[in-house]
Amino acid sequence: MDYEISLATTMAISVLFALSLNLITGFCGQISLGHAAFLGVGAYTSGMLVKAGIPFLLTLPLAMLFSGVLGIVVGLASLRVRADFLAITTMGVGFLFVGVVRQQEIFGAEMGISIVADPGLSKPEFMLLSVALAAATALFSTYVRRCWMGRVFGAIGEDEDTVRVLGIDVPLFKLTAFAIGTALAGLAGGLYAQHLKLIAPDSFGFIESVTVLSMVVVGGIGSVTGVAISAAVLSVLPSWFQFIGDYKLLVYGGLLFLMMRFSPGGMAALVIRLSRSLGKGAK
Repeated sequence: MDYEISLATTMAISVLFALSLNLITGFCGQISLGHAAFLGVGAYTSGMLVKAGIPFLLTLPLAMLFSGVLGIVVGLASLRVRADFLAITTMGVGFLFVGVVRQQEIFGAEMGISIVADPGLSKPEFMLLSVALAAATALFSTYVRRCWMGRVFGAIGEDEDTVRVLGIDVPLFKLTAFAIGTALAGLAGGLYAQHLKLIAPDSFGFIESVTVLSMVVVGGIGSVTGVAISAAVLSVLPSWFQFIGDYKLLVYGGLLFLMMRFSPGGMAALVIRLSRSLGKGAK
């Protein structure tokens, strides 16, 4: 039973993390290749505060705050760059984060930090908390996508210059997307730290950023349901197929390539096309 609970918790945290990137990349069209750094900020913030004696649940808002502030800083630095240059900039942030925590003893350097404090929740309760937060994030994402803000995000992703001509404050909306997405990544990081009880720099490197981007692309960029399903499935693949753990970057990179080449809309678009084809065949 413990294994199933742990697996469900992992799936919920992955769904939350993937939806956080979907708000930036899927809704606003801002490609990020260093999103795992914000997961790491949340994880280290929550983990270190818990070790200092602060109750776990109180550390989650702080994890969101620190990650969101860093997201705004990165967003400010990225306002003048787009597309490939934005991807390279965010990738640099990811490498910078890993480099900093590896060199600082306060973060446990290469060994990372272990968390032995009791979160005050049993494993089933922690799983339910993770699932509830993932579900709340999905509902929030759906709301954002359908409201006026989501429409502005989508317009920026489609044609940023036209949106500027219309008098809309594009930098403000870009920063808003980065702030919300990175804050939610920090929330996922706080859960991640307490779930694994051990956090180390390698857990937040480039491979993890590619992994979460793969979840978004495979599910369908901008699709809340598609990304949630994709994240849930891809997060447990290494547990079901052990060899994937050894070739994680190759497998997820391959999935990215295949989806971008044959189904840019991800599984969501593929399912729609198949259903339409079957419907026409039935007629």
